[in-house]
Amino acid sequence: MIKDFFQYEFLQNAFWASLLSAIICGVIGVIISQKKLFMMAGGIAHTSYGGVGLGFLLGVEPMITATAFSVISALIIGKVRKKGGRNSDMIIALLWSLGMALGVVFTSLLKGYPPDINAYLFGNILAVKKSDILIMAVFCLIILLAFFMLYNYIISFLFDETFALVSGINPVFFENLILILIALSIILLIRVVGIILVMALLSAPSATASLICKNIKGQIILSSVFSFSFCLIGLLISYNFAVSSGAVIVFVAVVSYLISLLIYKIINRKNA
Repeated sequence: MIKDFFQYEFLQNAFWASLLSAIICGVIGVIISQKKLFMMAGGIAHTSYGGVGLGFLLGVEPMITATAFSVISALIIGKVRKKGGRNSDMIIALLWSLGMALGVVFTSLLKGYPPDINAYLFGNILAVKKSDILIMAVFCLIILLAFFMLYNYIISFLFDETFALVSGINPVFFENLILILIALSIILLIRVVGIILVMALLSAPSATASLICKNIKGQIILSSVFSFSFCLIGLLISYNFAVSSGAVIVFVAVVSYLISLLIYKIINRKNA
């Protein structure tokens, strides 16, 4: 398997996709976990399917239209969360369903042989192309620059919005910024694990890291390491046994978290 990485371009692409995905899961996954944005991130992920369908219908790169859909839906979902009150979760769930429905409608309007939608729904890291790697690298660079340039402000916003407001930080701006970064992260990960499974890859590594380390920087590093490991293990299994790569990566990630959680509870019980 190791020598195959030097022989086959698609395995090299899969390796770089795993690395870029791991970096993003480390940063954005921890933000989602700390801010409890799972429902909102899930809504953004699923509405992006409407953009994928629109891209196929218009004959343009689906990732471009999916990005537009994701960013717009992120801003709408952020507004709903602020103004929706008790109905905010219901409205987000409806937007979630609307995005998926639009994707189905757009693809059903296509004439001729239907495109391979499964690669966008469930991911296929072995099918990642050089053009996908380029898009992922650009998105990764944008996310990292925004995060590290505004690191102190983002951390203040994550842990204490009241303190951030008193310090002159605009909470609306930073919430919208975080939602846009989540939207870009989801687009980056779609080709790896797909729209349906993306939340598991964003959540499981950060959740596992939080059991081991309470420091935010440590969690980011550990989450990236775990995510990269899950992707590589899933890639190996997928390549050798010809099974769905996205599903295997998520399976490895979730099982690893559950095992870590069990060990964590056993150790805490003994200490108690």
